[in-house]
Amino acid sequence: MNNDIARPITAQLIVLGLVFAAIDAEASYAIYVGKNLTVDGSVLIGGSGDEVSSHWLEVVPARDHDSGTTVTVGVDGAANMPGRFIEIPQASRTHRYLTMNYSEYEGFPPPLTNGGLNEHNVAARDVWSPSRDELIAMTPDPQTGPNYSDLSRIVMQRATSAREAVEILGKLIDEYGYSTYGGNSHMFADPDEGWVFINYAGGRRLWIAERLGPDDIRMSYPGYIHEVPLDYRQHPDFMGSENFVDFAVAQGWFDPQAGVPFVASSVYGNNPPRYPRDEIEQELRRAAPIDLRRMLDVVRDVRISKDSTGYGQVASLRHGVRPELRTLWIAPTASVTAPFVPYRIGVQHVRPEYGKHRYLTKGEATRFVTRDWQIREATEFAGRTFKRLLYFACDHPGIFYPEVREALTAFE
Repeated sequence: MNNDIARPITAQLIVLGLVFAAIDAEASYAIYVGKNLTVDGSVLIGGSGDEVSSHWLEVVPARDHDSGTTVTVGVDGAANMPGRFIEIPQASRTHRYLTMNYSEYEGFPPPLTNGGLNEHNVAARDVWSPSRDELIAMTPDPQTGPNYSDLSRIVMQRATSAREAVEILGKLIDEYGYSTYGGNSHMFADPDEGWVFINYAGGRRLWIAERLGPDDIRMSYPGYIHEVPLDYRQHPDFMGSENFVDFAVAQGWFDPQAGVPFVASSVYGNNPPRYPRDEIEQELRRAAPIDLRRMLDVVRDVRISKDSTGYGQVASLRHGVRPELRTLWIAPTASVTAPFVPYRIGVQHVRPEYGKHRYLTKGEATRFVTRDWQIREATEFAGRTFKRLLYFACDHPGIFYPEVREALTAFE
């Protein structure tokens, strides 16, 4: 075990033993390592989503769509922050991608996704990023516009680069608004660079994005962007809504004459760093160059992978790989006790054990299993299997977890 990446095993076991003491649905994370800081020159991106519902792997084929086709986006009155669905135009062609879907978060309509990997080697993660209380209070009722999952899915369907992902989402929010649960962020990456994208509550169509370059390391936990240049719309490393600074000035939250920088995380956010965000960023930088094995270990770190974690994902993005062989490493539940399995974009079928099951799936408690679904339910659901392993390991972490971790690492 590399001590620059993880704490000594005794400290890790203490954390694992307390894994249920600090369960928080707002605990998703994303990690980016630039290509100058990796062993093989690839960009590394990984992380997880924290949602209580079931999760299942899906390979979504590329599709052509007739002119005039639309897609329903947003939230309805059942969401924790209610809204109204709207229709927006669908692209004429959508890309092939791998994703982990789930069925419940803050009352949003299923199926939900945080991103994944598409055939153009664009990877996406989604991480909570709380907006300041005043923005949450401003949010219209009902709100309209695509929600975080809609945006994540649209990036997988339409983007051919991380920069294009930001451009696509920015244009959508500018035109249609954004349906929020209180503030959110995305992390996008391709073989050359990454971007962090923050979309704020309030119904004012506020968004900002920052480029992550080849020498950058970033952990979104929660998602954050600090200092933003006032000429951000002309800056090559930033993009944002036209009103991003002006709205803060109008609200009295920022004074451009005061001689202080515009710090987005302070002006618009309510998201102080959560342990171990800074620690992991520093550990990764000290340990550079980073390889895929170490990135898998970081996403598995017991300080962040826990009972509320829905799955784990890691992508190593580099040029020269055939589209069908581009790979997303996926753990079916919290990777602290679940193996990462490499799935290629070209895979034609997902094993039924990793597919959708009734366990913890929204709405399944109100109906019986249908005949065509019985054979799926007859298989052993991977998410449930490795969740049980987590509970066993947490019962006696000092005895069980070293063996579990060693076995997972050897398997991978």
